[in-house]
This record gives sequence, C-alpha cells and structure tokens, in this order.
Amino acid sequence: MTEQITALFDNIWQQYLAVTPSADKVHQLLGSGNDLINDHVAYRTFNLEKINLDKLADHLTKLGYKECGNYHFEAKKLIAKHFEHENTELPKVFISELLVEEFSDEVQAIIKRLVDDIDVANVSKDNFLYSGRHWQLSSDEYKTLLNESEYAAWLAAWGFRANHFTVSINHLQNFDCIHAVNNKVKDAGFLLNASGGEVKGDVSVKLEQSSTMADSATVEFSDISLDIPSCFYEFAKRYPMDCGNLYSGFVAASADKIFESTNS
Repeated sequence: MTEQITALFDNIWQQYLAVTPSADKVHQLLGSGNDLINDHVAYRTFNLEKINLDKLADHLTKLGYKECGNYHFEAKKLIAKHFEHENTELPKVFISELLVEEFSDEVQAIIKRLVDDIDVANVSKDNFLYSGRHWQLSSDEYKTLLNESEYAAWLAAWGFRANHFTVSINHLQNFDCIHAVNNKVKDAGFLLNASGGEVKGDVSVKLEQSSTMADSATVEFSDISLDIPSCFYEFAKRYPMDCGNLYSGFVAASADKIFESTNS
C-alpha cells in the first residue's frame, strides 16, 4: 500500500514541477540535495456531484487515508476537508471545493459546462488526481470566472493537479524556524505571499505557514495562449499539543490567506 501511495505522489509531484519550476529550486535550497518531507498537498474542485470533494477523496481513502477535519471559508465560498494516513511521514491532503451555487448564473453556467465535458469514467481512474484539464476553455470564460473567483478561474484553467506542495519545517535538517526558511527563500530571489503577513498563524494555534507566490506558466485556451499563475510552494511548522503530539490540523484563517498565493 505504501508503494502505491509513494507512486501516486511521485506522479503528482512531477506534474506539479512541470508548471512550478521554482519548487524544484526551493526544494534543493532547503534540502541541500536531500529529499524533503511533505507536510501536505492541496487540491481544488467544484461541489458538483461528478467531481466533488468526496470523489477526489475516494482516491485517497482506498489507500488508507482518513478524513480528519472540516473547514468553511465563507468569503471565498469554499468548504474543505483534510485527510491523514496513519504513516505520519506520508503527506496530509487538503481538498477544498467551490460552492458553485453561490455565484452568478453566468459563472455557474460556465462551470457546469466544464464539468459536463468530463467523461465520468475518467473520475475513477488511478491517474485522476494528476489528469489535468478535461475540457476546452476560452480566455473570455477564464476572465469571467476570474472576475468573481480566482479559485474558480485557476481550477478551470489547470484542472486536476496539486495546487501546492508543502515543506515540513519540522523535518528539515538545517532549519527549525519558519522565519529562517522565509529569509533563505527570499534571499534566493523568490517572492513570498505577504497577504495577512508573510507568516500566517503562530504558536498559539499550533501552526505557522508561509508560501511563495505562484509561478507563471502558459495555458492554451481555445482561442489564445496566456501566461497565468500556476502553482506555489508552502512551508509549515507544527507545534505540539498538550498530549505531546504535533498538531495535525489546519487553521482556516491562515489557509484563507494561503489561497491567495495564486492571485495575479
């Protein structure tokens, strides 16, 4: 089972690197050539039956992952869950879904058309979590979505892929502080997400997070090609709870700002 999970995340990682070359550079920077432990991987989807959060989660639960937390992002019109494996060195997975019904009729129509284009048989295939886009999308449709929801526009443009990977600072050999990690990354010329401050969260909530701003990559729309934000790299430092175990959940107020790492 662990081999299957490792193979899955290797494929997800390679797809992610193809449009996020900065992540490989940061990985080398922080790991000094060693492999890093991923704290979590994040996914986006729509809350339509064919491809909702639970459909993505099915790919994980059949590999032994269990649902461990629920979150609501009212301003961004999202809900989310996170999943963990009993092997704590395997990454947690954070899956969010857009509440499509809370948007304009025009945006709802675009999203429903995209999802209608998906062959339902593909959703259960082993490669679905790294299968990319299953639909045609015009640049005008992308801009219409972007006007109401950056999240919706990103998902429509990129499809099913990791939105970000996350370095576990707790497992780094040469760093034990998120500020030291941030400084190393910034000194190497990478831009950090400053929304809500470069460090989101603190010891009181048992989790500190920071992230780069997303790379830019070319997307082929049905009419033109455009360079748009792709994916980003996150950094997380977890603190022990009263029982001594590291906190393994997420902080909604911090995650809300992390979402903005793909803003233009």
